[in-house]
Amino acid sequence: MHRFFVSPQAIRDNRVVMRGTVVHQIRDVLRMNPGDEFVLLDNSGFAYRAEIVTIDRDVLRGRVVEKWKLETEPTTRVTLYQGLLKGQKFDWVLQKGTEIGIAAFVPVLAARCLVGSLDDVSAARMERWQRIVVEAAEQAGRAALPHIGAAMLFANACEYAARGGLSLIPWEGERARGLRDALQDIPKSKEINLFIGPEGGFAEEEIATARDHTVVPVSLGPRILRAETAGLAAAAAILYELGDLG
Repeated sequence: MHRFFVSPQAIRDNRVVMRGTVVHQIRDVLRMNPGDEFVLLDNSGFAYRAEIVTIDRDVLRGRVVEKWKLETEPTTRVTLYQGLLKGQKFDWVLQKGTEIGIAAFVPVLAARCLVGSLDDVSAARMERWQRIVVEAAEQAGRAALPHIGAAMLFANACEYAARGGLSLIPWEGERARGLRDALQDIPKSKEINLFIGPEGGFAEEEIATARDHTVVPVSLGPRILRAETAGLAAAAAILYELGDLG
């Protein structure tokens, strides 16, 4: 069935009222009609099988047929601090990272980013990123939408991550400590902050800054991964190692 995220306020006493662009999508794009069923996700962990009662240009009214608790969220909370990327590469990271199970994304402006400044992360760009995350979460059957934080300078991101969890920074210069070794230090909360660089990687000065904020450099193996691949590979490896991918 088609899945849609809605606010909990859209569902009251087994009645469903939906407005906005999602109504256009259901009626004009998917061409659904009264009697058709779909799944609603309320971003608090519950799913609802609902049936369309009426639908017009602006409003869909329906009824809840079934409600259940979703168990699709990883027990490990991975926050990806991703260096800003050119073109649509960052879009791709958001989409695939949401499918994998990443809980939050923070855009980071690092020294070698091809993006000029934090001002380049406009409100329109953030809105597009949010739409990408919502669509990916619906497709993947996520119980909760990943959060997209405000873009940060690298040093500020390190300070922010130091507030809690285990912080890791894959770096091609690290030879002694692998990702699996670093995960032996996972806190009971199972929160991991994962730093991934832009196309040119991290500068050595940034690795020094990361160390100063207890961000641990790790190796992802002998091969050099692209900036848009490294975070997804590392996140998937972390979730697998900690039992969240089967």
